[in-house]
This record gives sequence, structure tokens and C-alpha cells, in this order.
Amino acid sequence: MTGPRRPGRKTKETMEEKRERKIPKRIAGAVINSLKGGVVPRIGLPYIAVGRKNEIAALLHDVDIIADGGASFRFIVGKYGSGKSFLLQTIRSYVMDRGFAVADADLSPERRLQGTKGQGLATYRELIRNLATKTRPEGGALMLILDRWISAVQTETARETGLSQEGPDAGNPLFEKAVEQKILEVIRSMNELVHGFDFARLLTRYWQASAEGDDEKKGLVLKWFRGEYTSKTEAKQELGVNIIITDDDWYEYIKLFAWFFKKAGYSGLMIMVDELVNVYKIPNAISRQYNYEKILTMYNDTLQGKAQYLGIIMSGTPQCVEDRRRGVYSYEALRSRLQEGKFSREGARDMLAPVIRLDPLTAEEMLVLTGKLSDIHGQLYGYQPALTDEDLAVFIRIEYGRIGADSHITPREVIRDFIELLDILYQNPDRKASELLSSEEFSFAAPEMPGAGAGDAAGTGGRPGQERPGEDFAEFEI
Repeated sequence: MTGPRRPGRKTKETMEEKRERKIPKRIAGAVINSLKGGVVPRIGLPYIAVGRKNEIAALLHDVDIIADGGASFRFIVGKYGSGKSFLLQTIRSYVMDRGFAVADADLSPERRLQGTKGQGLATYRELIRNLATKTRPEGGALMLILDRWISAVQTETARETGLSQEGPDAGNPLFEKAVEQKILEVIRSMNELVHGFDFARLLTRYWQASAEGDDEKKGLVLKWFRGEYTSKTEAKQELGVNIIITDDDWYEYIKLFAWFFKKAGYSGLMIMVDELVNVYKIPNAISRQYNYEKILTMYNDTLQGKAQYLGIIMSGTPQCVEDRRRGVYSYEALRSRLQEGKFSREGARDMLAPVIRLDPLTAEEMLVLTGKLSDIHGQLYGYQPALTDEDLAVFIRIEYGRIGADSHITPREVIRDFIELLDILYQNPDRKASELLSSEEFSFAAPEMPGAGAGDAAGTGGRPGQERPGEDFAEFEI
């Protein structure tokens, strides 16, 4: 395989411009440490973003539709380490800047879309726990959103009535009545939605507790919204409502939140669900089918107009989506809706389809990324990067020159190798990059084999020359 094209004038100028941009050490540390550990940083993404222009443009087109009252559903499909989670976090930053509330969650054996032991509700709780806005990007933004909504209503009422919530008019019953009337207008409009009446009752209780300065009651309402009540009896005793959020109906409340957030001044709600492979790994076939039925419900709701101001993005590996025996395509109703057409191929993907397949980043894009990482590493540890453009080109040429790199190499592997190289050079200033790159002792991470999973990252598979057991017999018993 021939190496990447030598960086041209445009690439070189871009790297020099990046060297002039300072990055706070807190962010630089989070970026380097996260990437070295094989995970995506939640901050500092603009400093390292490269490629994926078409994918981002397609997803941002959906964002415009959601803000106008529509809904969308997308799958992002790519191999382990190909950049699925990175793309999700990039979109997360984009949509928060556009005024959206964003909730994300990783599926796991304890968190599914549907379950008999609270696994679906656990996913809902994780989504609400990670609910974020532009002013609260780290999550836990539910109380902030509710308080902001009440404050916005008070401000709007003051502007319309000429009364003030402060000064001589403070405590004016006319002002309080006008505020209550506006809040009731929003609440009444929710009564026609599924579970809207109960949702509205809880919003009323939150407003009343806020007006009375009762923080304890506000905390109980938030506890209900977070799905933390385990029995109707407990909710009845503490809040006077005889309904709780359960495994069966948590998605209906997600739709209610999306509608309410729009009324509260946000553009909508974006839901991001990663690690869809954990549904694929469910050993019981019936449980898997129930989870795929939940996905079908979400898909139909968003595309048929039953949901408003809601976007849903799920990501997984090609195997967990396309496997006809255990994957998403094992559910015929989903396969017939999502399967790729006859004309789509690598390099000519339909970005408007429900499934977005991630093609590998090019060698040129990885060259730009390594230049950015070199600059960030230098700023983090306080030294002037010694790697030249030629060194970077040689590194990329070696990485992409390995056997199987054309189809198996992923950004995660290249980034992990490159940060290891930077660490070694920093800790051994007498060593030259050219010496390490030309040394036979310098080992590069082995490419991940097709279908490699989390176990491979732990060293249980994926070594050159070692084949993995056939997945076709994963459930075979004698």
C-alpha cells in the first residue's frame, strides 16, 4: 500500500494556525487522557475534530426539522473504534449550541430499552441524569430547565402586565394570578397527550412548591420526574399521585419532555443511545425481540409525526445491526425499513437514509489529527513539539502500511499508538522520532479483527494470525 500524500500547503498552514491556538490545560488533559484510554472526551472536541463533514451535515439537517416541530430517528453504524461515539459527542455539542436539551446514555446489561427487571427504567434514569443544556453541559439540567421555565413565564407576565415581581409590586396577587394563568395554559395543552394529564399535575405541583419556596416538595417532584419512585404507594404518600414511570411507559414521558422543553424555550430534545451492541448480546431471544419492538415504536413515532421536537440517534457496530439471527435485522419489521438499497456503497453513501454507515477516515485526515494531537500534547506538558510534518507522514505511512489496514484499521488504534509515541518522546528527550519510527522494536497496536468486541480491548482476541470462534455458534448447546 502506498503511503498518504505528502501534506500540501493548505494542510501545513492549518497545522501552524492550530499551534497558535491555546487550549486550557484542563481541557488538554481531558482530551489526551481520554483518547489514550480509548474513550471519547466530553469536552474539547472542537480542538481535535477532523472529517465526517457529510455525516455532520446530514444530522444537522435533522436538527432543523426537529426545531420546526418534526422528529427524526437515525442509526450510526461503524466498527469498534471507528468514531461512532466521537460523532455522537460532536453532534451533542452542536445541538446544545443551537438551543437543544440533550440526553445521552450507554446501554449495558443493566440498561436496556425494555426489560422485566427495571432495565428500561434504568435507561430512562440515565438519560434524565445526563440531561444537558448549553449552560449545564455536564448534565443534571432538569431542575435548571424547570426553574428557567418558571422564571421566563414570570418575566413575560411582567412585560405584558406592567407589574413587577420585585419592588413595590412584590407579592401582588394580580401578578401571581397572571403568572399562574400562563402556566396553566401550558399545562392544559398537555392533557391531550399520552400521560399528559399526570405530567401536567406534577408540573403544577412543582410550580406551587416554587411559589411557596418549598424546596423539599420541589425535590420530591424532581424525584418523580427522574423515575426514582419504585411503588405507587410511595408516590401517593409523598406527592398525592397514584402513577409512576415504569419500564413499559418511560418512552412516553421522553416524548412529553420533548414537547415541554419546546414550551420552556428550548429548540427541542435530542436523545443519544450508544452501545446498541448490548441489545445484540442479550442471550434470551424473546427479550431481544421486545427491545427491537421498542426501537420499532420509537422509529414509527418519529417518522409518522406522533412525536414532536424529538430526535433520536442510536449507534452500534455493523454486526449488531445487520446480523439476521440476533441483530436489529433479525426483527423483520425493522430490517425491511432500514436495509440499505442497491446503489449505496463505500464512498457514495446515502446520508439521508435512516442508517448512516461510517467510512474509515482517510490517511490525510488522520495526518491532520495527529498534528493537532501533537500540539495539544506539547501545550499540556509545556514543551515545543519536535515532530516535523515529515515525521507525521512517516508515522501515518507505517500505520496504514500494515497488512489488513485497508479494512481493519480504526482511528482509535492510530490515536492510541500516536499518543504512546508522544509520551515516549516526552519522557526520553534524547531519543529522536525518526529513530523510533524506523526501529523494529517499536511495536504498533494490532488491528482489530472483524466483529472484535470489548473483550478484544482487554486482550482476549484480535491478535494477528489468531482467528476468533465463529459467531454463528455463539448460542449452540449440546
